[in-house]
Amino acid sequence: MSSVVHDDRPITTKSTLPMLSLLALFTAGFLGILNETVPAGLLPKMSASLGLSDSVAGQTITVYALATALTAIPLNAALKNVGRRTLLVWSLTAFAAANLVIALENSFTVILIARFAAGVAAGLIWSNIGGIAAQLVPENARGKAIAIALAGTPAALCLGLPAGTALGDAASWHATFGVMAALAVALIAWVFASVPNLTAEPKNAHVSFPSILRAPGVRTILWVVAGFITAHNLLYTYIEPLASRSGAGQIEWVLLVFGIAALLSIWATGHFVDPHHRVLMLVSSCLLGVSAAVLGVAFVSPAILYLGVAAWGVGFGGSATLFVTAGIRAAGTDGVQAAVVTVFNLSIAAGGVFGGLLLTGFGVLSIPWASAAIMIPTIVTVVAGRRYSFPHWT
Repeated sequence: MSSVVHDDRPITTKSTLPMLSLLALFTAGFLGILNETVPAGLLPKMSASLGLSDSVAGQTITVYALATALTAIPLNAALKNVGRRTLLVWSLTAFAAANLVIALENSFTVILIARFAAGVAAGLIWSNIGGIAAQLVPENARGKAIAIALAGTPAALCLGLPAGTALGDAASWHATFGVMAALAVALIAWVFASVPNLTAEPKNAHVSFPSILRAPGVRTILWVVAGFITAHNLLYTYIEPLASRSGAGQIEWVLLVFGIAALLSIWATGHFVDPHHRVLMLVSSCLLGVSAAVLGVAFVSPAILYLGVAAWGVGFGGSATLFVTAGIRAAGTDGVQAAVVTVFNLSIAAGGVFGGLLLTGFGVLSIPWASAAIMIPTIVTVVAGRRYSFPHWT
């Protein structure tokens, strides 16, 4: 599609951060997560239109996450020599095509195939945007650049469900997926205009995945990702019944508080991640554990629920940046992102399944306490990873 180049334009000052490029990467990550979560707000219309139950229609979300988890590592290994912009454009093209098919189709089988294709494309996007951002700047600014590029993921997690609902109310669910396809096409033009066609950094271009896993600290980081995201998704998937149990009223207000807190966390992470990465990782992990325990007693008062949700949002917001930054530093290559993306998505699925079992067997109040329990060994692992996984950086 275009020649592969090694762009040699390091960033030396805060004022010269390549914001147009970083915001294009932000939008790519945002669009990938938005597309994953949008069906949740469209389920009633989709199920009615297709003659399916909500639970069956909800498999459009499951197949997307599984596609990402199953293909991120092998595809990134197979395409390691392709220019990063070229790979991003290919992914966005597949993304646009898959959403266009869904916008025009009424066969549930075809829709599931298209959702799988979109999930594959999203996995490639998430596996590369952090690495592209890291290559655009010198070592001492990498955390900040990665924070900007990856901020689209938690932002979309905060806004995906309400956005899907709003789009579904304003138009048909078919039209919503048509809008997603159009946004992907527009983003392709933006990427071409602003993102250089970098390859993997020359010294790391041929690092195998087993070698990445053997790098000191990487497996510890992946264990932390698994615990953190499983605990988070237990809460995220079942926050509505928790909110109802506390008498908090409309779930939209609860999600708004979570979203505002997460966006503040994203800003703080981007500002402080380079000099204070370890401290932020410890604070985020502890906040998630404490907020889960607070939500365990949220039935006492809606105010307690909102307090717990705010702390949870602050703990979660910058986590993607913290994980990817830690992985790249420990492994010495941006190839580690595929492993982070895989574990991240498998943990999302695990949180949903485990939460469903807890909800059925023990009731909604068991969910936050299970989340808090998961965070205890996760926090211990973060503390223990002071040498290789989450060291102090200066």
